[in-house]
Amino acid sequence: MREMSAALEEMEARAEVSVVVFEGDARAFSAGVDIAAHVPEQVHDMLASFHSVIRAVVASQKVSIAAVRGTCLGGGAELALVCDMVYTARDATWGFPEIKLACYPPVAAVALAALVGQKRASELILTGRQISGDEAAAIGIATRSARAEEVDGLVQQTIDALSELSPTALGLAKKALYGWDAIHFDKGLAKAEKIYLEELISTADAREGIAAFLEKRRARWE
Repeated sequence: MREMSAALEEMEARAEVSVVVFEGDARAFSAGVDIAAHVPEQVHDMLASFHSVIRAVVASQKVSIAAVRGTCLGGGAELALVCDMVYTARDATWGFPEIKLACYPPVAAVALAALVGQKRASELILTGRQISGDEAAAIGIATRSARAEEVDGLVQQTIDALSELSPTALGLAKKALYGWDAIHFDKGLAKAEKIYLEELISTADAREGIAAFLEKRRARWE
């Protein structure tokens, strides 16, 4: 995550760069943050590192594109959903499974409802239900879905179109497009972090959920 932050900082300073693409491989865009990093002793540093990446993507004047194949879960899905455009394989697997560990996804808790509506966001976050790339596109998390082998072509078409445009104008258009949401996102994410770090992570259930996952057993909630 620190490497990603450094790369984004470098890209932001390069005037000739107008597009940044996030991509995994055929197996996974990202399975999310290592579960072991959610333990109380590490979670403060983990959230700070991850949210610095999220804030950099949200604040960037570069157009961000996520190319999603395979698994796209938790923090990986949060990273994808804050990108400007998302092209996903139809059979990709999306989801926010944190609630099953007695945790929640802070970025999705703040940003998802604006994309898919409050009721759909509540279902995805509160149940941890996983969805396909087709459904992700249908409800508004993704821009478009296609066969896995077609995703690169969709991304390249978009890059080609954007490369014909003024990087300055694109950056200012983004600034205007997200001007209202950015105010609420920053305040909302700070509140979500505060609840997570000061209330959630001190609960016995949060410790139990992570321990049960790591020990491959059923959680016993208090």
